[in-house]
Amino acid sequence: MIKARVTVTLKNGVLDPQGKAIEGALGSLGFDGVGHVRQGKVFDLELNVADRAKAEADLKAMCEKLLANTVIENYSIAIL
Repeated sequence: MIKARVTVTLKNGVLDPQGKAIEGALGSLGFDGVGHVRQGKVFDLELNVADRAKAEADLKAMCEKLLANTVIENYSIAIL
């Protein structure tokens, strides 16, 4: 079994209204000096494969087909 973490974030230049809302809320809660907040997603997965190369290929395919909108999002894969 291989464990992996996929992190998906918006590409630079893509507007992030959720990040702006979080930034404003943090300021309202008294957390001064927080700026340029960007939000994203994290997926923790367990793959029932023994081959690391196959796991990486499968994870990339998952990202390209479902987990990330590659037009506006970047993704990174970490085998844990």
